[in-house]
Amino acid sequence: MKNKSLTALVSAFARAYHAEHNRQPVFDDSLARAMLSDEEYFSIGQHMSQGAGFFLPDFSGTQDEALRAVVDYQLSPTPLGRAAFTEQALYVAVMQGAGQYLILAAGYDSFACRQPRWARQLQIYEVDHPATAADKQRRIAAMLPVKPDNVHYIPADLAEPAWLQLLQAAPGFNREVISFISLLGISYYLPKAVFRQLLSDLAALLPAGSSFVFDYPDEHTFTPSAGERAQKQVVLAAQSGEPMQASYAYDELEQLLEACGLLIYRHLTPSEINSEFFKAYNDSHPGHHISAFDNVNYCLAVKR
Repeated sequence: MKNKSLTALVSAFARAYHAEHNRQPVFDDSLARAMLSDEEYFSIGQHMSQGAGFFLPDFSGTQDEALRAVVDYQLSPTPLGRAAFTEQALYVAVMQGAGQYLILAAGYDSFACRQPRWARQLQIYEVDHPATAADKQRRIAAMLPVKPDNVHYIPADLAEPAWLQLLQAAPGFNREVISFISLLGISYYLPKAVFRQLLSDLAALLPAGSSFVFDYPDEHTFTPSAGERAQKQVVLAAQSGEPMQASYAYDELEQLLEACGLLIYRHLTPSEINSEFFKAYNDSHPGHHISAFDNVNYCLAVKR
């Protein structure tokens, strides 16, 4: 990936569109729209509305209605649900004493810029591929006059071992401090051995009580039994130059985490995600239903 991540830009678009078009959003990313230029925002929207026939073959309606349908059906469920799950778990971790927040493959996540009062005691470390990291910092500089002093950016490729040294050399980083680690959107795109090594390295670096949150595709993702949306997501990821490489059965994931010294604390399947994060929204927006993404689960694990 020599260029900025296209999937990260589309995720930012989905969060921005949802926040702009709903009074009671599933997840209110109030700064996602500011991350995108007008040209990018409208270009992505136009591209997605024109692709309605791919996402929803039976759809008929205006271009605006097509965009809304595509966002609700395909683009927003995972970025919204996993962000809500993560920030809910982060709040609990901070209340229990976590002092560092590591956001790996941060993309255009805006938490560091819109951090609530309870997060200001945290040291926040964003780690991402240098091209995406540089692009994001350029956007933030244009958006915020002053960067929060508890935020640190680490341009690094997670597939290269040197990133851990860069993290440890970052201002204020303390391997003795209980930490909360976000690995959203990572498990899909790394070979299993690389993802396992990533978890193992972090677990070895950080103290007991540190939390790890991530989403992952289940074992049916690359099979004919996968849901229609999941199958299309695999196609889209490959076309964007960021092919999906791994999926996990629950038992397999549990064994992988245990080998890294991690225990599953919370685990949500699509039906559970719907109940916890989408039901209230759907009840108040009956014409714009959103459902958890096919074959994607959320996991919160804790170091023993």
